Amino acid sequence: MITSIVAAVLIFAILIVVHESGHFIVAKRLGVRVTRFSIGYPPRIFGFRHGETDYSIGATPFGGYVKMLGDEVSEEPSIESVKAYLKEVELDLVCAAKAAGYLKRSGNLPDSEHKSLAERILSGFRNPRRAENDQLLSVLAGELVSPTTESAQVGRSLQVLGRELTDEEALLLREVEKAGTVKLAIESLAEARPSRLLERYRARAFPSQKLLKRIAIVSAGPISNILFAPLLMIVIFLTGLPTALPVLGTVKKDLPGFAAGLHEGDRIIKIDGKPIDTWDQLSETVKASNGKMLDLEVRRPVDKGASIITLDVHVMPKQVAEKTVYGNKSPMWVIGVTPRGDVINRRSPPLEAVTGGIAETWQMTETLFVGFGKLFAGSTPVRQALGGPIMIAQMAGREARQGFADVAFFTVMLSLELGIINLLPVPLLDGGHLAFFVIEGIRGRPLQLRHRELAMQVGLFLLAILMAFVILNDISRLIG
Repeated sequence: MITSIVAAVLIFAILIVVHESGHFIVAKRLGVRVTRFSIGYPPRIFGFRHGETDYSIGATPFGGYVKMLGDEVSEEPSIESVKAYLKEVELDLVCAAKAAGYLKRSGNLPDSEHKSLAERILSGFRNPRRAENDQLLSVLAGELVSPTTESAQVGRSLQVLGRELTDEEALLLREVEKAGTVKLAIESLAEARPSRLLERYRARAFPSQKLLKRIAIVSAGPISNILFAPLLMIVIFLTGLPTALPVLGTVKKDLPGFAAGLHEGDRIIKIDGKPIDTWDQLSETVKASNGKMLDLEVRRPVDKGASIITLDVHVMPKQVAEKTVYGNKSPMWVIGVTPRGDVINRRSPPLEAVTGGIAETWQMTETLFVGFGKLFAGSTPVRQALGGPIMIAQMAGREARQGFADVAFFTVMLSLELGIINLLPVPLLDGGHLAFFVIEGIRGRPLQLRHRELAMQVGLFLLAILMAFVILNDISRLIG
């Protein structure tokens, strides 16, 4: 049980990091300010601030988010949005002064106060003692906005912050000098909304970006999961892919293999003169036979494995209804044998690993889409097709006990599913946001906020019902 839980948490953590990193990297590359990168949802249990982003781990697992500047698409940012932005600017100044060593070098405040303030902010404490912050920013204002010439200001900024002062930082520091406290300065600027501040806000806020940029940022998460799948599959091919050998286990009575004289332990070497190296090749050849008589070359151990004899066995496949990977039954050509479980670890050279990893991922993607199609068409039972966190944890634990390749293969499948499902046009998912953007592109303006909120509520309701169903379905499997 513990193995299953740990394996599931680690797998989901990896996939969440991949997904959110996609949003994060593209947002940063396109100039959008990312205020938080979180693995898990609040409450926040650990984190640190680096640059302009707070990196954190939340207490609620199986999720994560990237919080960008700005909340909703609108013509003008709200007062609260501007205040939140200025508080981030305040933290930028303190963190930059700390990173540049100014807090230790300065004699304007006792080192203990500087150190205490900086450590509390950098450790994620979002509300340091206001008196300390007011005093520190007042000192920074005197250091950075008092120099009379631009060159002197730039030089002093490089000494104090290790970089040049930004326009919004200069606005905040000048207001701190006038207002006396950071809180009053932020409130004053948020009310006055100077054009230069709003211009800087819009340049860094997600909602004010051009439509194509927003589409790129939102779609980057699912695409990252989809691209991660073949990369991990290539690693599997390089490190060794467990491959089942064509050695017979159970030979079912009343089916062609038993009637033809096949035994447990027989190894199929050739079918109709074609070499057979893996169980998949054996299975695919039989399924593709269309009932034609097959000539099998078989190696059979005798005298308790002391020697091996080679036999020619003729077997005619029979068509029976077999359970497919999609959960439904379909007529297939079979000879009535199952693998004994003999497995070898096959490592591929780099070029073969790349082509094989991409091909295998493409095949898995096709299987997923066919499965979705059968599910929506009703040919696959919903209760068999859908699983929740309990089922995923069980599968993760089982694969983890088999070894790296098996758990990595399972991770590839989950990554593909996560990427594809997130592209579905369901509100609250990335695909729902993309659907809003498509509508915005067609209409030439965003949907009204109340319409978006209504769609989000419907999406939340549908996802809650789906989650309840899959959890109950998992429980029914356990007790059934």
